[in-house]
Amino acid sequence: MAEVFIAFPTTIFNENARISMLSGENYTEWKEKVLLTLECSDLDLAICVDEPPVPTESSTPAAKANYERWERSNRLSLMLIKAHIIQSIRGSIPNSDKVKTYMKAIDEQLVSSDKALAITRMKRLSSMTFDRSRTVREHIMEMRDIAAKQIP
Repeated sequence: MAEVFIAFPTTIFNENARISMLSGENYTEWKEKVLLTLECSDLDLAICVDEPPVPTESSTPAAKANYERWERSNRLSLMLIKAHIIQSIRGSIPNSDKVKTYMKAIDEQLVSSDKALAITRMKRLSSMTFDRSRTVREHIMEMRDIAAKQIP
């Protein structure tokens, strides 16, 4: 039985290896890398352009080719994005067969999570008290670390 190999352009492979898994706290960096990878791989058509009309028997070859390019971009973009989201987050995002809709759902899900995370960090920071169980320097360093964490 012959083996089947799927060939990926080198750009996709190289950029794909640099995308970290979306865990919630790294959303901004993750989104930038995903969009860069899709753009460098020439797969961002489905994100940049609305879905063209589904071709019919009477459609021109150019219209059919345009739809096929868009559909391929949409399918591969969704595959790349879903492959780089941890399961717990992926389960909380409504599934979609359109990459634009899926990215919008990710945005909405994580923006509300970001606000809750910011509130939690502010409460923790404002309620911290020095209890002499460690040095003043350690206490200040912990407070600095909490304040320095980026909220996507």
